[in-house]
Amino acid sequence: MIEGMEKVRFGVAHLDRIALHYAETGPADGPPVFLLHGFPDNCLGWRHQMPDLAKAGFRVIAPDQRGYGLSGKPRGVRAYDLDELAQDVIDLGRHFGEEKLRVVGHDWGASVAWWLCSTRPEHMEKAAMINAPHPSVWKQAMYEDKAQRKKSRYVKMFRLRGIPEWAMRRKNFDTLIEALEASAREGAFAKEEWDAYRRAWSEPKALTSMIHWYRALLKKDLSAPVARIDVPVLLVWGEKDNFADVSLVKKSIDLCERGGTLFLAEGTHWVLREEAASINPMLVTFLRSDQDA
Repeated sequence: MIEGMEKVRFGVAHLDRIALHYAETGPADGPPVFLLHGFPDNCLGWRHQMPDLAKAGFRVIAPDQRGYGLSGKPRGVRAYDLDELAQDVIDLGRHFGEEKLRVVGHDWGASVAWWLCSTRPEHMEKAAMINAPHPSVWKQAMYEDKAQRKKSRYVKMFRLRGIPEWAMRRKNFDTLIEALEASAREGAFAKEEWDAYRRAWSEPKALTSMIHWYRALLKKDLSAPVARIDVPVLLVWGEKDNFADVSLVKKSIDLCERGGTLFLAEGTHWVLREEAASINPMLVTFLRSDQDA
């Protein structure tokens, strides 16, 4: 058993559009919090947050998002459009009896949370995003911001069909594992996790489905001005991120009427693993804030 996952229950939510595998912990009558992972993660990536959120009284639900792990993997790039990904979260909330959602997202999971706040605010109670700018800000910066262009070279490589999958699959995914370890502080990923990740990445269609998230973003027109976001937002940022430039924080939080930031100077893209002792209490405070009002 991987540390942090001892009290976790696993299940599958059979939604109208897709089946989503999920990890769950905490009291069944607690207010639900949905944790959305990024690339190339799965529900396991929240193992440092799930126990603390459960201890604080939340019912914590961390799905493998579509295309990942044991969840459904529909064919085609269009199936991974941001609107599809956001609808999955709304449908998952309804599965658990919730119409207004508390969401915490990292990386691509944070992009989905941003998109929910921008396009489906009526379904959002509040959202915390970890090391991901608003997707419209991100995509524009990929082309127009010198620092972000450099950090996003890998994204443009994902346009190629088959080659990224081949590169990541080589040597039993060792190349992918080495890339993750190189982008994080030493010890951020525990050695005993890699077998579980290899199994998840080995699921049929998994790698292609995961990369389709990027391919769908590159095809999506995000040129329209972003409407003001009235959902309460907390943006957490590890400043030593190899993939997203810290300059995108201000551009993203400026879209929000009620936005706050938490910077971790020594954190990387994987700050949720590295700085859990700092991040988790802030998440609890943020997620609880309306309960005492």
